[in-house]
Amino acid sequence: MTDSSSEHAPGLSALGARLSDISSRHEGLVVGLTGSVASGKTTLANKVSAILADAHKVETVSTDGFLYPNEILEERGLTLRKGFPETYNVEALGDAIAALSNGAADFPGYSHVTYDIDPDMTRSIAQPDILILEGLGFQPLSPPPRPAREPDYLVYLDATEDDLLTWYTERFHRLWRAAEADPTSFYANFLHMSEPELLDFAKSVWDRINLPNLRDHIAPLKETADIVVLKDADHAIRIARLFSHLRPETWRREFLPARTQYL
Repeated sequence: MTDSSSEHAPGLSALGARLSDISSRHEGLVVGLTGSVASGKTTLANKVSAILADAHKVETVSTDGFLYPNEILEERGLTLRKGFPETYNVEALGDAIAALSNGAADFPGYSHVTYDIDPDMTRSIAQPDILILEGLGFQPLSPPPRPAREPDYLVYLDATEDDLLTWYTERFHRLWRAAEADPTSFYANFLHMSEPELLDFAKSVWDRINLPNLRDHIAPLKETADIVVLKDADHAIRIARLFSHLRPETWRREFLPARTQYL
């Protein structure tokens, strides 16, 4: 598979152009980027950030750092609901967004290897031109203009449930393989499984946890997102919908059909 990260393919450029235009009229823009587990939010955030960095100071950070630590989730009986809205410290997330508008904020970090909050990964971020805040845990946003504790705009990364399951099991398998060389990895807990057993287990996790979370809590955000980006089975993306307040006619004609390969 060809990697297009070195070139600004049309769909990425379209999204970058839209965010750049918004940023020119909005100091300290905070963009929320959400979508299902395994949809590719981090990859999209990093690639759009690279495009925007030509003309803007850009930071990307994950909302995973605002998950409650595993110890607290266990105390509250929420271990098997990690990623659901109630497993995020929404107050702390709002505090960080508000603090950033006043100059700087600390954003805690999360390790996908240990599957827990990692204090050593906390980042102190000074207000950039654009902050892309990607992940889960977003609440339905207020109508624009939004209060200081919410992202200014929300981008929703959409894909079919079948494609999401495929990408989820592929990622689970990749992290499982990596755990063979890292006994501290959370995925080392599954090294006793055969590969077919692991894939069956990953699908059961998807069916019991991630799919209900997607249907009940994540997908509804698509209806009020400012921008909806659709990702195909081949990892190509296109901007599928813009709210009217983001859709000047000339920009829509030029960019809306655009599509990019290999996110």
